[in-house]
Amino acid sequence: MSLQCPSCGKDGFKTDTAVARHMSQPRSGCNSWLDELIRLRSHLPPGPLKDDPMESNEEEDDVHFGDTYNSGWDEIPVEEEMPAEVTDYFPGAAKTYGMGYMFLSLFNTDENSVYRKTNLYYPFSCKQDWEIASWLLRSGLSMGKIDSFLSLEMIRDLPLSFRSAKELRGRAEMLPSGPRWMSRVLDTSHPTKSPVILYWRDPLECISAILNHPLFHDQLDFTPRKVYSTVQKLCRVYTEWMTGDDAWNMQSLLPQGATLLGTILSSDKTNISVLTGDRVAHPLLVSLANIRMNTRLKSSKNSFMLTALLPVPKFLHKNKRLRGVLADRLVHQCLDIVLKPLKEAALHGTMLSDPVGQSRYCFTPLASYIVDTPEAMMLACVGGKTSPVTMAMYKQFGDSFRHEPRTASTTLAQISVVRTRADPSDLQAFFREAQKFRLNGVFEPFWWDWVLTDPSHFFTPETLHVLHKEFWDHDAKWLIFAVGESEIDFRFSVLQPVTGVETTKQ
Repeated sequence: MSLQCPSCGKDGFKTDTAVARHMSQPRSGCNSWLDELIRLRSHLPPGPLKDDPMESNEEEDDVHFGDTYNSGWDEIPVEEEMPAEVTDYFPGAAKTYGMGYMFLSLFNTDENSVYRKTNLYYPFSCKQDWEIASWLLRSGLSMGKIDSFLSLEMIRDLPLSFRSAKELRGRAEMLPSGPRWMSRVLDTSHPTKSPVILYWRDPLECISAILNHPLFHDQLDFTPRKVYSTVQKLCRVYTEWMTGDDAWNMQSLLPQGATLLGTILSSDKTNISVLTGDRVAHPLLVSLANIRMNTRLKSSKNSFMLTALLPVPKFLHKNKRLRGVLADRLVHQCLDIVLKPLKEAALHGTMLSDPVGQSRYCFTPLASYIVDTPEAMMLACVGGKTSPVTMAMYKQFGDSFRHEPRTASTTLAQISVVRTRADPSDLQAFFREAQKFRLNGVFEPFWWDWVLTDPSHFFTPETLHVLHKEFWDHDAKWLIFAVGESEIDFRFSVLQPVTGVETTKQ
């Protein structure tokens, strides 16, 4: 017996499920029957109609749904309020030791602060002068275009304190600055096409500037905590970094009253130009894991600070693979130079001031290093097709169990064995021995002397290789194989568009 669609009259359906699917299809036009019925009902005179499907007879259509619902809507039980979360804070952590310094106190220690007592906009003459200078400095215009702008007759009539881009730059450099940039020419064991120059700022000063920023005064967490969903403490709730086990375990190894500052690093090679010089930049950014996630992820909050520009040289070695080994060693060498102040602060601690001026005894272990998977393997000192956080290689990626973590001690022990078999200066022999342990030929990782720091913990998942590719290469294929392509297409076709979200045809 075939069934018929009550809207368009099409028959030949074997089950009521097939009819429901047909009526839910957006292209069939039958999914609007309820809207048409309601619109028709609004044009009819008031009062109940015979056999009106919109009206229900309480005596005839008294429906019971088990023991939860009775004869009316008034007896629907109200959902009980969920119990509040329970939080355990780490005892004796994040104490303050008097008043330190605030942002404005540093601002007023500038050599030109005496002139700002009479002119708030010094070294500019007035507010209008400062507004034009601020716009030009933030516009991204070259010095030549700024000179052309300042040479316009209308602009020349304005009482500006500068008449050229050079004068504007000179006055801007008189303003209080952040951490100063430094540079060093590095010597390499093998020749390069151009000199290797490292540009960097003291990362501890960058951390201090972020910690002391007044906009973060209510967005910082200093005490590790464990959050539970109920008073029975059976289910943990993980939100911020301070609610995790790493923060709690690190705090337990610090002195009493110390403040844990989780350092976040992020780096990625960026092609600046391809056909005009083949320029590549490798910026290194630093931030704090103590800043709450919803604030740290907003680019407008400037919670990440550029602390270094790592060199990307071209080594003049005939072997392409060994050129890669030399480049990997250079990155670790540069990171070791740049991050030395943070390593010392993580070992001995340092006194820093928070946004409200309270002085804290701070330690700076590495909490997270945000990189893509190829760079994570390079920083973990492992070769290609090898996990940077576990001991698994590519042939074991499909195993049903989790392999043991690749800890810092494990990698350093393997490097120590390789160094007993080959001299690191003998590049080819050392790399050959390192490949036996699936290492990349780096003999001094930047993290080897950074206390409370382990590659199996600070490498966090990133969106492209962990979420996007994992879904499309594994989850999506498994679902299509399990339920079939037609079923997946049908389920997507009946999804209603979400109001306020733009959808694309692809």
